[in-house]
Amino acid sequence: MTIRITWLRAIVTLIGVGTLAMLFAWSGAVQISASSGHWRITDWFLHWVMRNSVRTYSAFQAPDDPLADTGLVSAAGHFRQACQVCHGAPGVRPSPVMQGATPPAPDLAQTAGEWRDRELFWIIRHGVKFTGMPAWPVSDRPDEVKHMAAFVRRLPGMTPRQYRALTQAAGERPLSGVAPGTLAGCTGCHGVDGKGRGQPDIPILGGQDPAYLLASLRRYASGERSSAVMQTAVSSLSDAEMQRLANHFSALPGLKPTILFSDLPMLKDQAGIPVPACVNCHAPGKAGPILAGQRSSYVAARLKGWQQEKAVVDARQSPETMAMIARRIPPSDVDSLAAAIGESSNKTANGPHHDPPR
Repeated sequence: MTIRITWLRAIVTLIGVGTLAMLFAWSGAVQISASSGHWRITDWFLHWVMRNSVRTYSAFQAPDDPLADTGLVSAAGHFRQACQVCHGAPGVRPSPVMQGATPPAPDLAQTAGEWRDRELFWIIRHGVKFTGMPAWPVSDRPDEVKHMAAFVRRLPGMTPRQYRALTQAAGERPLSGVAPGTLAGCTGCHGVDGKGRGQPDIPILGGQDPAYLLASLRRYASGERSSAVMQTAVSSLSDAEMQRLANHFSALPGLKPTILFSDLPMLKDQAGIPVPACVNCHAPGKAGPILAGQRSSYVAARLKGWQQEKAVVDARQSPETMAMIARRIPPSDVDSLAAAIGESSNKTANGPHHDPPR
């Protein structure tokens, strides 16, 4: 017997199959427990789709310079707080509870080498659906993503000793009212002396205005100030702990509010209009944070971050005061300005530079 296929029969068949699938899903018989795992063909298919998707989208959505080795300490600190529990780390096993997920988080020391640099950046920035891999919590800090991508790239060859060197600072003393683990999370990046362990992307906190430090911690906690690293670090802090930490770091030697910006260059924007002077807000007694003696690489990075990409339309750019001022500074003048208000004003404030382990 020959069955003739018509458009009507094909449509009815598709509707019937779809109805049966919906009834099966409605019945609750679909096994969705993590403990049941995937069929091998399902696991293969999902990973195949994921790899193809990462390869395609990373070719268009990842920058040409997806790695930045200048921020390994801050990246390692964030990895320890946010990623280590699932992925493990050199010398540290992942949580058995998190490994009970389907699929479990991979050991990056083994799998990082399977991905190109642009693909690592894309995965860290955007995450992966239907897994436990989240997107980067903030969308306007590609610098942080580059630091993390560079850190993950090094994991396959990193020893436990090198990992500890990146995430722990020696010589820490107890701080009343703050748990040792909480303080260790701060000093791991900012150093016991508050000078940022010599890292170019970490600011000097020693000597900073305590009111400014407290306000910054509160803004990170509320999400007003953008940084996945800092938002994660302060997410579990009480307001009392924030106050103690702000007072602790501000009391350390470092920045000196008595230094004036005597060698600031005269800045004008592209139209020749003077840019508001930094001393209007950052001089002693003013509302802005102390900048004299701040690490110039950090100042420059913040200014460049506020400037954003030229392709971003004005209506979508930040309306904050510093963002608007930064956009008026010619890009060619940013580094010289940062040097004038930073290290050149107080070369002894930064302490020695410590290269990350190779």
